[in-house]
Amino acid sequence: MDVFDEETRSRVMASVRGRDTKPEMAVRRYLHARGLRFRLHRRDLPGRPDLVFPSRRVAVFVHGCFWHQRPGCRRAKLPRTRADFWRRKLEGNVERDAAALAELEAGGWTALVVWECEVGPEALEALYERIVGSPMV
Repeated sequence: MDVFDEETRSRVMASVRGRDTKPEMAVRRYLHARGLRFRLHRRDLPGRPDLVFPSRRVAVFVHGCFWHQRPGCRRAKLPRTRADFWRRKLEGNVERDAAALAELEAGGWTALVVWECEVGPEALEALYERIVGSPMV
């Protein structure tokens, strides 16, 4: 049984943000504080990466564990209601993500993924090191 009626569920799902999420903002604040400058949500790149470092040719995606189905994460559970719908929707997201990453890498970009459950000091420092370690163009 669903916790919400159809109208409330629709309102809740419509309020889910695709950009400027808490994990994305945490990554942006950390990297900006460390002196890195970036572009946001470039539409001309496959998958519209959340952060783009053009001079280093690095694109960063900040993925939600549920929406992008992180393997092994407890947050990536399928809902019990309308399971077929959600399975198709989330599998489509995963396939689209893989295609965008492959297309970026084929175009000479380094594509990095940060998962929402990983956003913490150690992971952010590791991300910073990977971006700084990328050669400048």
